[in-house]
Amino acid sequence: MIDLYTFTTPNGRKVSIMLEELELPYTAHTIDITKGDQMAPEFLKISPNNKIPAIVDHDNGVSMMESGAIMLYLAEKTGKFIPTSDQGRWAHMEWLMLQMGGIGPMLGQTHHFVKYNPGKAPYAEERYLNENKRIYGVLDKRLADHEYLVDEYSVADMATWPWISRFDWQTMDLNEYPNLKRWYLAIAERPAVQRGYHVPKKVQEIPMP
Repeated sequence: MIDLYTFTTPNGRKVSIMLEELELPYTAHTIDITKGDQMAPEFLKISPNNKIPAIVDHDNGVSMMESGAIMLYLAEKTGKFIPTSDQGRWAHMEWLMLQMGGIGPMLGQTHHFVKYNPGKAPYAEERYLNENKRIYGVLDKRLADHEYLVDEYSVADMATWPWISRFDWQTMDLNEYPNLKRWYLAIAERPAVQRGYHVPKKVQEIPMP
């Protein structure tokens, strides 16, 4: 059994979607970051960086923070959703690292400056809205000749999809990125994604373009 400490954010949904895809038994615990639950001493023992998600795997006592590390751990544990060839594995790492170092942080800044604090920092709004368009363009070009980010559905897709699911927060129109839209809708139809999206609680239906 795995304990998952999470909330209804893209980073939280990445791991719950993967757990559902893997069909691993887990218990979800809500860490309400709007109420400061992430600063509780009990949670900090698991996630010293006071961020969700985090897991405790009671099969072997492993305790982990950082969504990308957790997903790679689960992939290694099960042998699923990560390419086995050297070429495929490193291509996968490329796109997963892009999500961790670029897509998530940049789109997250748009949420901060554009959705929650509009009008306070025009330069920041312009910078991150332009970066949104660049990132969406990169993904759309990649998906023009790839069904998924690395050919087969993988951790990289599960990590990226929840961030694109907030296209409305980013003031982005998926209809302008047909390859990205096709990919987004295909993943949204997966039953495990639909279940994982609503962990630890249902907030809304999966957004549709």
